[in-house]
Amino acid sequence: MKIDIIGDVHGCLEELEALLYKLGYRKKNGTYEHADNRLIAFVGDITDRGPDSIKVIELVYQLVKEKLAYYIPGNHCNKLYRFFLGNKVMEKHGLETTTAEFRSLSAEKQHNIKIKFMELYENAPLYLHFKNINVIIAHAGIPEHLIGKEDKQTKTFVLYGDITGEFDQKGKPIRRDWAKHYHGDIWIVYGHTPVLEPRIINHTINIDTGCVFGNKLTAYQFPEDEFVSIPSKQPFISDKFTHFGEST
Repeated sequence: MKIDIIGDVHGCLEELEALLYKLGYRKKNGTYEHADNRLIAFVGDITDRGPDSIKVIELVYQLVKEKLAYYIPGNHCNKLYRFFLGNKVMEKHGLETTTAEFRSLSAEKQHNIKIKFMELYENAPLYLHFKNINVIIAHAGIPEHLIGKEDKQTKTFVLYGDITGEFDQKGKPIRRDWAKHYHGDIWIVYGHTPVLEPRIINHTINIDTGCVFGNKLTAYQFPEDEFVSIPSKQPFISDKFTHFGEST
């Protein structure tokens, strides 16, 4: 199995298309294909904050529909899904950019996007476990004791990480460094926590390199065990990145 796992896109369509091209995917007859029959996997949070969330939804939907890609949801995906359900959600922390795009569309286009995203979300697994290659893809990660489960605790962890329930001075949820304490044999590839460079520790790989915050969009290639990145076109915001104590 040859797969390209792509970090948090967050509406950065131009960078996503450039990354797909760099990875060897080519547009043909209205879709993408790869000469080496590779597959794509998205780690979630395909929308919010970036300039083109609606077009990213359309592209990811098409790739998944045509069985060229896998998709799992992130916390931003979950919030957008609840918005489309008609639930009362606070339109901030990035959701406001997606809903503004959405409201600028015609009623017909709004209906089309809503149907596509809800279908994409509802058909997505909470996380992907490729047993044949010993790899799990989970948006914010997953610890050993939750692997194989899909209960409320697991969903919260996979979408939000190892949250403490407390917030820092900027209102950001405080999360424990779960990867530092992971000792499983299965490789966990995840995103959610922006880092300047991919972080490898204890059989875990964080590939959210903060494209929407001006750094880069990164893919992890398996089985090559290589990273491929595209520089971001967004403004760089240094305080959005997590700096861990140990070297990676």
